[in-house]
Amino acid sequence: MDFTIRPMKESDIPLLAAWMVETPLWQRYGMTTAQATAGFENGLARGDWLMTADADAAACGFAWAMPKGTFGRSPYLRLIGVRADRAGGGIGAALLREIERRSVETANELFLLVSDFNEPAQRFYRQHGYVQIGAIAGYVVPEITELIFRKRLR
Repeated sequence: MDFTIRPMKESDIPLLAAWMVETPLWQRYGMTTAQATAGFENGLARGDWLMTADADAAACGFAWAMPKGTFGRSPYLRLIGVRADRAGGGIGAALLREIERRSVETANELFLLVSDFNEPAQRFYRQHGYVQIGAIAGYVVPEITELIFRKRLR
């Protein structure tokens, strides 16, 4: 599958928010279109790193990282997603590489959280060199434990 990775534009947000809220993972967290839209808009306004993937469909993937999101020191990958019908084609890996490329310019590591029930995502991150270093029970939603993953970049 051919695709490109580029900085997110405000015009991408409605497309991203629309498919995001249809995704079972984000449904479990109660994500609404309004929340997704506001989150992306606020991230762009703050200067967070928001990347979008285009394939045969526009805005079919995204990654969102906060440059100083972990302890005010290291980048934090807040969200990454690929539209279900485009999953498995390398888009997620390319988005992750772009966030890592940006991160290595300013820090030695990148952090992220993964839901305890999301075993495919845990495998994905482990395959890309991430290591689980902790867990936070009930951090976002009471019944879900967030697993803390870290990758040393240099």
